[in-house]
Amino acid sequence: MNIIDGKAVSQSVKERVRDEIAEKGLKIGLAVIIVGNNQASRVYVNNKKKACEFCGITSYEYALPEETTEEQLLELVETCNADKNINGILVQLPLPSQINEKTVIEHIDPNKDVDAFHAVNVGKIMIGEYSFLPCTPAGIMELIHSTGTEVSGKECVVIGRSNIVGKPMGMLLLHENGTVTICHSKTKNLAEVCRRADILVAAVGKAGFVTSDMVKDGAVVIDVGMNRNADGKLCGDVDFENVAPKCSYITPVPGGVGPMTIAMLMENTLRAKMLQTL
Repeated sequence: MNIIDGKAVSQSVKERVRDEIAEKGLKIGLAVIIVGNNQASRVYVNNKKKACEFCGITSYEYALPEETTEEQLLELVETCNADKNINGILVQLPLPSQINEKTVIEHIDPNKDVDAFHAVNVGKIMIGEYSFLPCTPAGIMELIHSTGTEVSGKECVVIGRSNIVGKPMGMLLLHENGTVTICHSKTKNLAEVCRRADILVAAVGKAGFVTSDMVKDGAVVIDVGMNRNADGKLCGDVDFENVAPKCSYITPVPGGVGPMTIAMLMENTLRAKMLQTL
């Protein structure tokens, strides 16, 4: 069993981005918009700022109060869309209940949508002609590649069908010729389906959901979960202790998928700049 070091892989992605920016002498700006006082969101935003600094990307932070209206937020998005110094726009989710997330995402210029959540970018992923990929699935692909695992011809099972992870994850594995099954709460014989997987991606949001009887010997297991267990300790969707001995490769939580999401955001911001200078 080998543990996939997300910190090391993410560091190499950030170095790659930093070197390309320096080599080409690019000036790149990323706008990060945060509404309200969600603590987890604040931690993410701070980590994004640090990554920007490392890569040589200028970070523009807009911290708006909890009571911000949808109209005010859309106005700010339009301002960022028009600003030539801003190449990427990220609206930190979740948003307060008075704001419709879908409406906000649809107002971001697709060429600046570095989260790849806009319907235009989602459609491009579907047909395999994309400019950006959602950061978490793109990061997972980097982690799989880092192990030297060939996706082509492998049985790939994704647990979870969210628009942010599950669905795009399935498409990326499919683009590399994996045979993909997406499972969800209505899937029958879930354990049986999971046991077929050469590559298993757990993105279900339930602590310790994937147990050792659901994993085939020698599988590559990617744990996207970020949960707290009964002791309040950070843990994933996979029962790491019991599953790890069966795997050829497995990601830990923390230190697996998490760092990759921010590294791929840096990559997307660079791609956005290149797209806008074409």
